Amino acid sequence: MPGNSERRGKRVASKKGAPKGSGGKNRQSLSGRGRTLPADERPWHKGYSGDEQLPDRTAWKQDKERRAAAAEGRAPKIGQPGTKRTAGKGPFGAKKATPARSSTPRVSPGRKAAQPKDGPELLVGRNPVVEALRTHVPATALYVALGIDMDERVKEAVRTAADRGVAILEVTRNELDRMTGGVLHQGVGLQVPPYSYEPFADLLAASLESSAPLLIALDGITDPRNLGAVLRSAAAFGAHGVFLTERRSAAITATAWRTSAGAAARVKVSQVTNLTRALKQCQTEGFVVAGLDADGETSLYELEAAVGPLVVVVGSEGRGLSRLVGQTCDLRVGIPMVSDVESLNASVAAAVTLAEVARRRSL
Repeated sequence: MPGNSERRGKRVASKKGAPKGSGGKNRQSLSGRGRTLPADERPWHKGYSGDEQLPDRTAWKQDKERRAAAAEGRAPKIGQPGTKRTAGKGPFGAKKATPARSSTPRVSPGRKAAQPKDGPELLVGRNPVVEALRTHVPATALYVALGIDMDERVKEAVRTAADRGVAILEVTRNELDRMTGGVLHQGVGLQVPPYSYEPFADLLAASLESSAPLLIALDGITDPRNLGAVLRSAAAFGAHGVFLTERRSAAITATAWRTSAGAAARVKVSQVTNLTRALKQCQTEGFVVAGLDADGETSLYELEAAVGPLVVVVGSEGRGLSRLVGQTCDLRVGIPMVSDVESLNASVAAAVTLAEVARRRSL
C-alpha cells in the first residue's frame, strides 16, 4: 500500500460531500407547537369544561371530583358541564381562589411527628411502656410489632395490658414506624388518652368546701417529671388541687403520669390562661398566696398562714417566680437550709413546703 497506510493506530475518515436539504419535507418540525393549552381546554384532562364530547376516562374523573367536592362541602376544582372558563379566572373574571394548604405537617424521616394538643399520646420503648402499665397509667391500646423478640419486658407488658382490659394490637414494624414518626420504639407502643382537666372555677369551688383549703399553683414548670412529682406530693399531704398555665408549662403526659405513681388520678388539675388573674381570684375568695422564693422574707418555719386557706406557688426550675406572679403573692416564703446550696429542685421545694403545712395543720 502506498504511504503510511500500515501505521499503527491510523484513523481513516470518510469524506462527505455537501449536506443535502430536505426539500421542504421537515418544514413543520422547525416550527413550534404553539402555546400550551390550559387544563380546561384539553379534552383529555379532568379539568376540561368545554362543550365537546368528553372521553369516557375524562368524564369519569370529572364526575368523581364533583362527588368528592359535594361530600366535603366545597366547590369542585373543575368546570361545570357545558360551560367554558378562562384559565385561572372565576365566572366573572375574578381570580380563581387558591385551595388552602393542608394543615397536616410533613414529617421528615427520623423526626417524631407533632401530635395534636388534645390527641392521644403514644409512649414507646419497652421499659417506659412496662413502667407506665405498672403505675396504672390510663391506656387505650398496646401496639406490638410482628416478629419482635418477646423478652420478659414485652411479656409483662402484654400480660399487664390483658389483665387491665387494654386492647392489644399486632401491627407491622413499618406501621409502628409510621405511627411514631421514626422514633426508636423497640417494637412496642402504648397509646395514652388525653388528660381531662378540671375547670378552674369548679376546682376553686370544690376546695372551698373544706375548712382549710390548700391549692398549688405552678408558675412555668416545664419538666413533666417535676409536674408528676408535685402531684405525688400534693396527694400525699392533702392538697385539694393543682393549677397551671396552658402555655409554657408542662402538661399531664404519660411521663407525668408515670412519675406521679398514680397520684394524677387522685388530684384535680386545672389549666388557666393567666396565672396572675387566677391567683387574684383566689385572693378574692380569702386565700393567702405564698410564693416559694430562695430570698423570701418569710421563713417556712414561721408561716402562720399555713393553717388557713392557702395557695402555694412554685416557680420554674431555672428562674423561679415570674415578675408579675411574684408581685401578686401576699408572702414570699424561703426554705431554711443548713449548707450554702443555691436552691432546691422545684418538686423538692414543693414537697418540703407541703410537709411543713401538713405538720402545722395537724397540731
